[in-house]
Amino acid sequence: MKKTVNLTSAGYAELEQELADLIAQRPQIAERLATARAFGDLSENQEYTDARTEQKNTENRILEIEEILKNAKIIETKASDQIVIGATVTVDMNGKEVTYTVVGPVEANPLEGKISHESPIGKELLGHKVNDQFDFNGKKVTVKKIS
Repeated sequence: MKKTVNLTSAGYAELEQELADLIAQRPQIAERLATARAFGDLSENQEYTDARTEQKNTENRILEIEEILKNAKIIETKASDQIVIGATVTVDMNGKEVTYTVVGPVEANPLEGKISHESPIGKELLGHKVNDQFDFNGKKVTVKKIS
């Protein structure tokens, strides 16, 4: 059964760009393989092994991205007074302001402030409105802004 993948339009565009970049790398990888093959015995040829590994990883990622894009559902971010997937939210956690964008799991990258709606904090945030307060992992959280 195919699983629908929730993506923001920006996340969809990023994946399309990554796919294009990976496809563009194919000729260079093929050239590296051909050059490494010319060195002779493939069983002890580290250049060949490395090129094959890179080729395998690249092809696997291409297949993965194509599958994601094929099953993607673009999240329509609408102005809302509550937190929904695609919303950017600023919260106060025990006196520290943090801004998150709630996205699908494929797009999540906590280092960039993108959290999955399936993550513990993402699940907790969904549905809350500005000035709502709740406890999360022993921290008092107050929703300050939703955009």
